[in-house]
Amino acid sequence: MELKQSERKNSKIKLGLQGSSGSGKTYSALLVAYGITNDWNKIAIIDTENGSANLYAHLGDYKVLSLDVPFSPERYMEAISMCEKSDIEVIIIDSISHCWENLLASHAAMLGNSFVNWNKITPRYNSFIQKILQSNCHIICTMRTKQDYNLIEKNGKMTPEKAGTKVIMREGINYEFTVVMEMDLNHKAKVTKDRTGIFNGQLEFIPSAETGTIILDWCNNDGKVIELNQNHLQYGSLANYAKTS
Repeated sequence: MELKQSERKNSKIKLGLQGSSGSGKTYSALLVAYGITNDWNKIAIIDTENGSANLYAHLGDYKVLSLDVPFSPERYMEAISMCEKSDIEVIIIDSISHCWENLLASHAAMLGNSFVNWNKITPRYNSFIQKILQSNCHIICTMRTKQDYNLIEKNGKMTPEKAGTKVIMREGINYEFTVVMEMDLNHKAKVTKDRTGIFNGQLEFIPSAETGTIILDWCNNDGKVIELNQNHLQYGSLANYAKTS
């Protein structure tokens, strides 16, 4: 045990991108990752979305690790380790919602007391999250969202009413990330959590490679907040970062 002076050296970003299908999570994750590395060969996607990562191969020569069932936390951790050993700088996990759904299914299949059974599930989930947080790679996690409902009493009956969207992950997952962005169907991101201070007061924007470059500057600059304006975040078109450009 040793008491040391606090310091921050070359942080690794842990970024969460959440949104519904078609919101551009995978595409945005790739562009941000390229902005961080400036080298497609240093980017790997752990793909649980039936090969969707290959849809954007025109962007550059990134690596794809296809993960199929079962989507257990142990298999995710094995995949992360494989990427770490392959000289990868940015790992995109697309998506981590499958891991949570796997754990829910495992819990539902257990016999006995439901509350007690969470004592067997939670350590596995925590190990997975710690694997992400302690990795020496930048990690971008995508998460699916679904329509959420509240029960409202109308005319003496309880009626479901739409109440926005809800991320398909364990409650509180957003606390684990440095930055969380919520994507809409116009491919725009709204920052809902920001420990960097980069995005304070920013409007919705379309994530680009420059978004990743700005994040990297923060990681390598002892936590200094870079002054931004909306033009910084809206920089360039997606096509600018294709390998054919």
